[in-house]
Amino acid sequence: MKALILLLIAAVASAAPHRIGNALVKVTDETIRPGKRTTWPGKHPTLIVYLTGGTLMITDGAGGKATNSFHRGEVDFEAARTRRVTNVSATKVHYVRIEFLGEGVDDNWGATGLSPNYKVLLENRYTRAYDIRIPAGTKEPQHTHHDRVVVCLNGATLKHLMPDGRVEPSTLATGEIAWRRGGTHIGHNLGKTDLWVIAVEPK
Repeated sequence: MKALILLLIAAVASAAPHRIGNALVKVTDETIRPGKRTTWPGKHPTLIVYLTGGTLMITDGAGGKATNSFHRGEVDFEAARTRRVTNVSATKVHYVRIEFLGEGVDDNWGATGLSPNYKVLLENRYTRAYDIRIPAGTKEPQHTHHDRVVVCLNGATLKHLMPDGRVEPSTLATGEIAWRRGGTHIGHNLGKTDLWVIAVEPK
């Protein structure tokens, strides 16, 4: 009985906390300490959003091995294939893993609907990911989003100005991960800190 309890505790301790789960995505917030290893399940195509810089050694099921160095705010798309991942950095690596549960579509959205200052980081049949930065005290032009995961790298006090005149609070904290419904709005940064988020839209 004691051995079973210890196994259950170990399983809970090693499981990544699930942040968002719906019909489109499963999102987990994960950290790997230096020298430690984890497994990325390969059931679904996945986008990684890195919240820190670092270097990972990634081994796939066929024995292929690659070293991946990255910066904070980078994204990396992984096809549906199980991978063993080892942190070969001197510091912990923190990232968000977004699994796409749908079959995707061939449509290319490009920058359609987005604010001109957004930077599209990656697009394929499963997702469009883009970088959003709103300096303190400024507004964006009106623009449109699809349903999306928002990963906040630098938080700010925000509000959304809607086309019908409504005002919706939209404050994000650094490190927050949120699911936001699609829509048209103007983003207004009311605070004294610049907003920086990565938005990931499943197709």
